[in-house]
Amino acid sequence: MRTIQRTTAADRRKLLKQRQLDRVKNSALAHIVERNIEAIDEYRREAEEARSFRDRVADGVTRFAGSIPFIYFHVIWFGIWVLANLEIGGFPAFDPFPFGLLTTIVSLEAIFLSTFVLVSQNRQAAISERRAELDLQFDLLAEYEVTRILTLVDAIAKKLNVEEADKEEIKELKKDVKPEAVLQELENKVEEHNHRPKKPTKAKQRKANT
Repeated sequence: MRTIQRTTAADRRKLLKQRQLDRVKNSALAHIVERNIEAIDEYRREAEEARSFRDRVADGVTRFAGSIPFIYFHVIWFGIWVLANLEIGGFPAFDPFPFGLLTTIVSLEAIFLSTFVLVSQNRQAAISERRAELDLQFDLLAEYEVTRILTLVDAIAKKLNVEEADKEEIKELKKDVKPEAVLQELENKVEEHNHRPKKPTKAKQRKANT
C-alpha cells in the first residue's frame, strides 16, 4: 500500500511539473521552472526523510485522527460499548451507566491525541519558520536588486534627458531600505498603539454626562 501511495504522489508531481512546463514556451525559461520545481521537491523529500521515528508516529496518528475512518471507528466503538452495558437480554453490564470506564478511556485518548498533534504541529511550525526565513532572504535580495536596477535605469534616463528622472519619487525609491529600520518602526507603531488610551464608548459617554 505504501509503495502504491508513493508512486501515485510521484506521478502527481511529474504531471504537475509537465503542466507547468507546457505553459512555458521559452526553452530556457522552462529549464529554470523545472530546476525550481526539482529544488522544491528535493527540499520536501529531505524534510520527510529527516523525520525521526517519533515524528513519523506523531504524523501518522495525527493523520488518522483527522480522517473520516477515525470518526467511523469511534461511532462503532461507542455504539457497541453502550449497547453492551444496557443489560439487554440479561447480560451483566461491565461498565453501567454513566459509563465511567468509557469516560476514563476517552479522556486518556484525548490527552495522548492532543500530545501527538502538538508534536506534529511543532515540526510543521519549524519547517514553516525555515521557509519564512528563506522567503525573507529572497525578498531582501529582490529589493536590493530592484534598487540597483532602478539606479541604473535612472542614470540612463538622465543621460537621455528624460524628465521622469528628476522626480522626487524616483529619488526616494533609489534609497536602500534597511530591514532593521523597518522592523524598529513597526515595533514602535505597535508599542504606540498598545499604550494609546482607549476612547470611551458612546454608552460610557452618555453615562458620564448624566
